[in-house]
Amino acid sequence: MTNTTQGSTMKEGYAARKKAVNVAVYIILSVMVLIWIFPIVWLILRSFEGEKGMSSSHFLPQKWTFGNYIKLFNNEDFMFGQWFLNTLIVAIFTCIISTLFILMVSYAFSRLRFKSRKTFLNIGLILGMFPGFMSMAATYNIMEILGLGKSLVALVIVYSAGAGLGYQVAKGFFDTIPRSLDEAAKIDGATRNQIFWIIILPLSKPIIVYTALTTFIGPWTDYIFVDYFMKDNQETYTVALGLYKMIEKEFVTEYFTTFCAGAVVIAIPITILFVIMQRFYVAGVTGGAVKG
Repeated sequence: MTNTTQGSTMKEGYAARKKAVNVAVYIILSVMVLIWIFPIVWLILRSFEGEKGMSSSHFLPQKWTFGNYIKLFNNEDFMFGQWFLNTLIVAIFTCIISTLFILMVSYAFSRLRFKSRKTFLNIGLILGMFPGFMSMAATYNIMEILGLGKSLVALVIVYSAGAGLGYQVAKGFFDTIPRSLDEAAKIDGATRNQIFWIIILPLSKPIIVYTALTTFIGPWTDYIFVDYFMKDNQETYTVALGLYKMIEKEFVTEYFTTFCAGAVVIAIPITILFVIMQRFYVAGVTGGAVKG
């Protein structure tokens, strides 16, 4: 009887401690969420601010207006609509090309065994450690020689050309898919190309989604390469560079709230893309690469 009572007391104590830990974790996470989301809420509210200027003594707008969004797309000094379209074009083409490069390189390193394979893996890992902007001058000169300077095509090439170096995550995923699938397909007469496109890729939705998201976001948010390549050619600016121009010293007072409106607008495609593709990612991760 005593042992039973002690066991019951221990279980109750353990349950109480577990509940206290869970409450503490929830509180900490809630505080972190508030800290993280506060700047976003502030940015959205400022985009509806009717008063000009960067500084403000109040959190909520004193004068609400939708004029900042109208001004964003009807402005002779800043061609936001053109910049948005440029960014969308570059991001979509870069996403498609880079995703294909990464998946094919990752699959090759995961499944094929060839001479100098480990050497190439190490070289790719080392090259990936160097910041991309170190090659800007050389890349820009090459694009000028090819007649592609200050063009969107140059940006797509720059963002996509080295995409294969980001093989590490996708290779790790392909390593988890049983090789028995490849062997069974080979026995049935399938080629390596057919195995990749017909068998492996349908099982790889999580890594496809992850790769597509990261390769889309890169060009969407990049500033350094666009600034170096496009110089003063405003017609080929992307939103990152264009919005930065709005908050330069001579424009910040007039256009800061318009800049906030632009920041809200460019967040919409990324949010939509993530919401649409998230279910494929979650389903793949929870279900694993191969069921059964």
